Amino acid sequence: MKREMLKKSVLFVMGIAIAMLMTNCKSSKNATGKSEGEVLIKQYCTGEEYRSDENYIRSNFSGESNDMVMSKKVARANTLEELASKIQVTVKSVIDNYYNRRQLNLDENVSKRYEELTRLVVKQEINGYKTVCEKVVKTTDNKYRTYLAFELPIDSMLNPIYNKISSDKELKIDYDYEKFKKTFEEEMQKMENQ
Repeated sequence: MKREMLKKSVLFVMGIAIAMLMTNCKSSKNATGKSEGEVLIKQYCTGEEYRSDENYIRSNFSGESNDMVMSKKVARANTLEELASKIQVTVKSVIDNYYNRRQLNLDENVSKRYEELTRLVVKQEINGYKTVCEKVVKTTDNKYRTYLAFELPIDSMLNPIYNKISSDKELKIDYDYEKFKKTFEEEMQKMENQ
């Protein structure tokens, strides 16, 4: 009986030892589901409400510096650069898709005029952006980080494009505003789904 009791005790102790080893071998996660040693980074001015949609092209970025004013300047420059890039890519894609669907061949001259139009719209309309989020934080290493989000209404781009195309005899020939607008909305939907 003592022998059986000893055997059970040994098995019990071995079971506890194995359980402890298995617990230590698993990745150590705390109650929040994060592995130990991971730090959740909080980013401001991001998320669903700051993504482009059918009404607005939006961009967000941050900037960091030892000087708070400089961190704001860096964040503004980065955010504007991203906004301009999104506008340029979107407008170019809309124009390309519009003409491909209409099965119209763009000769080199017309293609160049559209490129000029795109640059002009980006340059003029980027000034119409609105700041929708701005947060400034101080980091653990005593630097300032500024988070910004800008938005630009789609209509503020469509109307100048329409006006420029309508006033250009060569471009106006094969232009259908409603089809162009529909193509633009489809491109915005693609951007929103990314």
